[in-house]
Amino acid sequence: MSLSPDSFTRRTLLLDAAMSGACAVLLVAGAGALADPLGLPEALLRVSGLVLVPFVGLLVWLMRAGSPSAIGVRAVVAINLAWVAASAALLFSGLVDPTSLGTAFVIVQALAVLVFAELQIAALRRTASLRAA
Repeated sequence: MSLSPDSFTRRTLLLDAAMSGACAVLLVAGAGALADPLGLPEALLRVSGLVLVPFVGLLVWLMRAGSPSAIGVRAVVAINLAWVAASAALLFSGLVDPTSLGTAFVIVQALAVLVFAELQIAALRRTASLRAA
């Protein structure tokens, strides 16, 4: 059984919301405990988690729509790609000195976000091609 385009899009948004929400809780609640092992400033971790809260709200709002708007999904893709770029910039900026675990943490979460962006792009393409047919 294949998913309808809107169902596939909503599922990609749901997965992104679940992972972003879990990351937000981890970063906000655990910033103090994570700072030393990751070698990243506690404030950076906490603020990163807080930034995710309205993003998760956007994802849930779009997901609950009967047919998520293409503009909204494109905005999510842009935000996800900006997050990936910011993660890379953080590592190359010299502004932080993460531990090996911290570097791995930033890279893994950036790759996960990139996967979400790719899934959402695929959902947009699938929806557009099915609606054009």
